[in-house]
Amino acid sequence: MTDSYRDKGLRAKLVTIIKDKGITDDRILEAVGKVKRHLFMDNAFIQFAYQDNAFPIGAGQTISQPYTVAFQTQLLNIQKGEKVLEIGTGSGYQTAILLELGAKVYTIERQRELFMKSQKILLQMGYKPHFFYGDGYAGKPTYGPYDKILITAGAPEIPEKLVEQLKVGGILVAPIGHESNQKMTKLVKIDENNVDITTHGDFIFVPMLKGKS
Repeated sequence: MTDSYRDKGLRAKLVTIIKDKGITDDRILEAVGKVKRHLFMDNAFIQFAYQDNAFPIGAGQTISQPYTVAFQTQLLNIQKGEKVLEIGTGSGYQTAILLELGAKVYTIERQRELFMKSQKILLQMGYKPHFFYGDGYAGKPTYGPYDKILITAGAPEIPEKLVEQLKVGGILVAPIGHESNQKMTKLVKIDENNVDITTHGDFIFVPMLKGKS
């Protein structure tokens, strides 16, 4: 769990980079400055951990670009103590950011390799989300409803089951669209029958898949 002066300095530079790109929430900037991204990286890419880029993490998945992580998180407007459902644990980096903001995180991963890997590293770092192995499309209704829901993979449409698990007044953020390009989409649940949907720019995520691996 080493964290060198070099790592700390590079994280500080990364915070400046994403701030310059438009991230204004000081709590998120503080979280990015605190979470040791290099611990979530494969050894082949560890020297690039604090570049504002995505990198492979195995199982055909990537660790998201820090700006993208911060952007999605800012759209969610996380408040301390809120219950957040994360679809796609991936490396666990986004999970750590949510936990640093004081959220109670329920995170689902369908790739067993990543489920085991992220669980190990997060627990070693002292983070304690609720981990689940399974199909993100189905969500986790047993623990709902949720204040916020975050999807970290590209989906062709917003899964209706997830909207059902969102509290009235809650926010769901997801990249929605085709495999080659998605619109970052924010859904606010007005009441049980009505939602407000806005889009916030183009992004590219690995596709969201149904079922367990």
